[in-house]
Amino acid sequence: MRLVIDASTLVAELLRERGLELLANPNLDLYVPTRMWEETRHEVSRRLEVRVSRGLPAPVAARFWDAALRVKEHSVTEVPEEVYEGSKGEALSRLPRDEKDWQVVALALSLEAAILTEDRDFFGCGVATWTADTMITWLQRHGLS
Repeated sequence: MRLVIDASTLVAELLRERGLELLANPNLDLYVPTRMWEETRHEVSRRLEVRVSRGLPAPVAARFWDAALRVKEHSVTEVPEEVYEGSKGEALSRLPRDEKDWQVVALALSLEAAILTEDRDFFGCGVATWTADTMITWLQRHGLS
Protein backbone atom coordinates (compact mmCIF):
# COMPACT_ATOMS: atom_id res chain seq x y z
CA MET A 1 0.00 0.00 0.00
CA ARG A 2 1.32 3.43 -0.96
CA LEU A 3 1.10 6.03 1.84
CA VAL A 4 2.33 9.56 2.44
CA ILE A 5 3.02 10.08 6.13
CA ASP A 6 2.68 13.47 7.76
CA ALA A 7 5.42 14.81 10.05
CA SER A 8 3.56 14.62 13.36
CA THR A 9 2.57 11.00 12.77
CA LEU A 10 6.07 10.11 11.65
CA VAL A 11 7.53 11.67 14.82
CA ALA A 12 5.08 9.82 17.05
CA GLU A 13 5.59 6.46 15.39
CA LEU A 14 9.39 6.74 15.30
CA LEU A 15 9.32 7.09 19.08
CA ARG A 16 7.24 3.92 19.67
CA GLU A 17 8.20 0.28 19.37
CA ARG A 18 4.92 -0.47 17.61
CA GLY A 19 5.50 2.49 15.31
CA LEU A 20 8.95 1.31 14.31
CA GLU A 21 7.42 -2.08 13.44
CA LEU A 22 4.62 -0.46 11.46
CA LEU A 23 6.94 1.79 9.48
CA ALA A 24 9.26 -1.11 8.70
CA ASN A 25 6.42 -3.27 7.34
CA PRO A 26 7.46 -4.39 3.83
CA ASN A 27 3.83 -4.21 2.64
CA LEU A 28 3.84 -0.43 2.99
CA ASP A 29 5.44 2.00 0.54
CA LEU A 30 5.94 5.11 2.65
CA TYR A 31 6.77 8.60 1.40
CA VAL A 32 7.45 11.89 3.14
CA PRO A 33 8.10 15.36 1.68
CA THR A 34 11.73 16.34 2.26
CA ARG A 35 10.75 19.41 4.31
CA MET A 36 8.60 17.21 6.55
CA TRP A 37 11.49 14.79 7.08
CA GLU A 38 13.69 17.70 8.17
CA GLU A 39 11.02 18.75 10.69
CA THR A 40 10.65 15.14 11.84
CA ARG A 41 14.36 14.66 12.37
CA HIS A 42 14.58 17.84 14.45
CA GLU A 43 11.51 16.97 16.53
CA VAL A 44 12.54 13.36 17.24
CA SER A 45 15.94 14.58 18.41
CA ARG A 46 14.34 17.27 20.60
CA ARG A 47 11.88 14.83 22.18
CA LEU A 48 14.59 12.31 22.94
CA GLU A 49 16.66 15.05 24.62
CA VAL A 50 13.65 15.94 26.78
CA ARG A 51 13.14 12.29 27.72
CA VAL A 52 16.81 11.97 28.70
CA SER A 53 16.48 15.09 30.86
CA ARG A 54 13.52 13.35 32.57
CA GLY A 55 15.43 10.17 33.31
CA LEU A 56 15.51 8.06 30.16
CA PRO A 57 18.97 6.51 30.01
CA ALA A 58 21.02 8.09 27.23
CA PRO A 59 21.90 4.68 25.70
CA VAL A 60 18.17 3.91 25.35
CA ALA A 61 17.59 7.27 23.66
CA ALA A 62 20.53 6.59 21.35
CA ARG A 63 19.03 3.22 20.38
CA PHE A 64 15.72 4.90 19.53
CA TRP A 65 17.55 7.52 17.48
CA ASP A 66 19.50 4.86 15.59
CA ALA A 67 16.36 2.78 15.04
CA ALA A 68 14.47 5.82 13.77
CA LEU A 69 17.20 6.63 11.27
CA ARG A 70 17.41 3.00 10.11
CA VAL A 71 13.66 2.74 9.61
CA LYS A 72 13.61 6.01 7.71
CA GLU A 73 16.57 4.98 5.54
CA HIS A 74 15.11 1.58 4.65
CA SER A 75 11.37 2.20 4.69
CA VAL A 76 10.48 5.85 4.07
CA THR A 77 11.30 7.61 0.81
CA GLU A 78 11.96 11.35 0.95
CA VAL A 79 10.42 13.19 -1.98
CA PRO A 80 11.63 16.66 -3.04
CA GLU A 81 9.10 19.42 -3.66
CA GLU A 82 9.80 19.48 -7.40
CA VAL A 83 7.97 16.15 -7.73
CA TYR A 84 4.63 17.41 -6.39
CA GLU A 85 4.73 21.22 -6.62
CA GLY A 86 2.37 21.07 -9.61
CA SER A 87 -0.35 19.83 -7.24
CA LYS A 88 0.11 22.69 -4.74
CA GLY A 89 -2.97 24.67 -5.81
CA GLU A 90 -5.21 21.62 -5.68
CA ALA A 91 -3.77 20.62 -2.30
CA LEU A 92 -4.29 24.08 -0.83
CA SER A 93 -7.91 24.09 -1.99
CA ARG A 94 -8.48 20.87 -0.03
CA LEU A 95 -7.03 22.13 3.27
CA PRO A 96 -9.28 24.85 4.66
CA ARG A 97 -7.72 24.94 8.14
CA ASP A 98 -3.99 24.25 7.97
CA GLU A 99 -2.32 25.27 4.74
CA LYS A 100 1.18 24.40 5.99
CA ASP A 101 0.34 20.74 5.38
CA TRP A 102 -0.22 21.24 1.63
CA GLN A 103 2.90 19.21 0.78
CA VAL A 104 1.44 16.00 2.24
CA VAL A 105 -1.77 16.33 0.20
CA ALA A 106 0.08 17.39 -2.95
CA LEU A 107 2.43 14.43 -2.68
CA ALA A 108 -0.47 12.04 -2.05
CA LEU A 109 -2.26 13.42 -5.12
CA SER A 110 0.88 13.13 -7.23
CA LEU A 111 1.56 9.55 -6.16
CA GLU A 112 -2.09 8.49 -6.04
CA ALA A 113 -1.45 7.50 -2.44
CA ALA A 114 -3.36 7.58 0.82
CA ILE A 115 -2.22 9.56 3.86
CA LEU A 116 -1.08 8.03 7.16
CA THR A 117 -1.99 10.59 9.79
CA GLU A 118 -3.55 11.30 13.15
CA ASP A 119 -4.20 14.94 12.15
CA ARG A 120 -7.89 15.62 11.64
CA ASP A 121 -7.05 18.49 9.25
CA PHE A 122 -6.45 15.84 6.58
CA PHE A 123 -9.79 14.09 7.12
CA GLY A 124 -12.20 15.02 4.35
CA CYS A 125 -9.53 16.41 2.01
CA GLY A 126 -10.56 14.00 -0.74
CA VAL A 127 -7.60 11.68 -0.19
CA ALA A 128 -7.99 8.42 1.72
CA THR A 129 -6.58 8.67 5.23
CA TRP A 130 -5.45 5.99 7.63
CA THR A 131 -4.51 6.29 11.29
CA ALA A 132 -1.71 4.15 12.66
CA ASP A 133 -4.21 2.12 14.68
CA THR A 134 -6.45 1.39 11.69
CA MET A 135 -3.44 0.54 9.52
CA ILE A 136 -2.08 -1.88 12.13
CA THR A 137 -5.51 -3.52 12.42
CA TRP A 138 -5.86 -3.77 8.62
CA LEU A 139 -2.41 -5.33 8.26
CA GLN A 140 -3.16 -7.85 11.02
CA ARG A 141 -6.52 -8.82 9.53
CA HIS A 142 -4.92 -9.42 6.17
CA GLY A 143 -2.00 -11.40 7.63
CA LEU A 144 0.50 -8.74 6.60
CA SER A 145 1.94 -7.75 9.96
